Amino acid sequence: MGREEKGMVEVAAALIRKDDTFLICQRPEQKARGLLWEFVGGKLEPGETGEEALIRECQEELGICVKPEGIFCQVVHKYPDITIRLSVYNARIAEGTPQLLEHKDLKWITPKEIPLYDFCPADVDVLRKIQEAF
Repeated sequence: MGREEKGMVEVAAALIRKDDTFLICQRPEQKARGLLWEFVGGKLEPGETGEEALIRECQEELGICVKPEGIFCQVVHKYPDITIRLSVYNARIAEGTPQLLEHKDLKWITPKEIPLYDFCPADVDVLRKIQEAF
């Protein structure tokens, strides 16, 4: 699959769990979909695998080293400005403590707390799968 197949942008994100919680991050105010909550991650660069992008993005955005442990799920979502194929990977923190290097905030939440946060629309199906899996 091409990285920009028919205008589709490949995005990798991390589902990082700790006990009965998982990590969510709040997008910076000035970015598209500002202040909505999401999973840490981002667009794949040319020639990069999803796992490589995930490792790079977690380092850039949170200052942590993660170990991807397989795909949790994939969704395709069409925003007005971009269509993405979001690959969400199970991942664990191999080194470091999450820091706010790019995001406005971060939280460890339980699946029951999902309704308390406004998430990016692409994450809705992922969140439903999390509620079923936990």
